[in-house]
Amino acid sequence: MEKPYLPLDEETLFLVSQTFKALADPTRIRILHLLFERELSVTNIAERLDLNQSNVSHQLRFLKNLRLVKYRRDGKTIYYSQDDEHVMKILQQTIDHACHH
Repeated sequence: MEKPYLPLDEETLFLVSQTFKALADPTRIRILHLLFERELSVTNIAERLDLNQSNVSHQLRFLKNLRLVKYRRDGKTIYYSQDDEHVMKILQQTIDHACHH
C-alpha cells in the first residue's frame, strides 16, 4: 500500500537541508569519517587530518549544532564522537557508493 504524500514542514526542510550542507563540506566529511572509529579530542582530530585546531573547532561546532557529533569533557580536554547513526549510515553508504564507481 502506498504511503500518502505528506508535505514537509519548514523546520524539517531546514534540518534536512542543513544536514546535507554539513555533508557537502570535505573537511566535515573527513572529521565525521574519522569519528566512525572512536571519540577524539580536537587536538587529535587536527593532528590526524593535518588541520589547524581553530578550523577543526569551527567545523565541530557546526556539526554539534546539528546534533551530528556530541562531546564530553575530561578535565581541560573535550572529546568528540558521532551522535547520529542515521546520518553516519548515509555517509558510509555514500562513501561505499563512491568507492564502487
